[in-house]
Amino acid sequence: MDKFKDVRKRFDTAGIDLRILCFNMTHAITAEEIDYAFQMAKALGARAISSTTRVSISKRIAPFEDKHKMMIGFHGHDASYDPNEFATPESFATAMSYSKYHGVNLDIGHFTAANFDPIAYIREYHACITNLHLKDRKKDHGPNVLWGEGDAPIKPVLLLLKKEQYRIPANIEYEYGKPGMDTNAEMSKCLRYCKEALA
Repeated sequence: MDKFKDVRKRFDTAGIDLRILCFNMTHAITAEEIDYAFQMAKALGARAISSTTRVSISKRIAPFEDKHKMMIGFHGHDASYDPNEFATPESFATAMSYSKYHGVNLDIGHFTAANFDPIAYIREYHACITNLHLKDRKKDHGPNVLWGEGDAPIKPVLLLLKKEQYRIPANIEYEYGKPGMDTNAEMSKCLRYCKEALA
C-alpha cells in the first residue's frame, strides 16, 4: 500500500483533490481482490469507490464495505431491461438494501436515456450518491450527443447541486467523440459548459 500513499502525496503536491477510486468488479472477482480495492482506496485517501458491476455482485461486496466503513457507488447504465444491471431506481434500491455503505454513481446521461429523471432522483437520494457522471444523451436509449443537444438536464443538475449545496463530485464523462474530433478541445467545451451553467 505504500506505493498508493506515495501517489496520494503526488496528487496533494499537484493540488488535486482525489475523492473517488474507480475499481470495476466482474463476476470473476475474488474476495481478496474486493478487499484489496478498499485497502487501495484508503491508502489513496479516497472517500469512496465507484464501480461498474452487477446487482448480484453488490451483495458479495457488502461485507467488505461494512468492514472498511467506506461507501461504494454503483455506476448505472441504461440497460433497464436487465434487472441485474444498475439502470433503474429499483436496481439501485436492491443493492442499497444489502449495506448502508452501498450508494450510487449516478450517470445522468444513462439515467436519462433509460427514461428516468435525474433531478428527482438526486433530490431524494443525494445522501447516497457518491458522484455523478455528466454526459448528454437522448431519451429512449438514444445516443450520446454534443452537450446541449440531448435530453440530459446537465445545467439543471449543476444548479441543483449549487443551490442545495450537495457535496457531490460531478465528473465530465466524454463519450460523444468521433474520429477526427479533438478530445482536449471537446473536454474544454464541456468544462466551459459547466462553468457557464454555474455562473
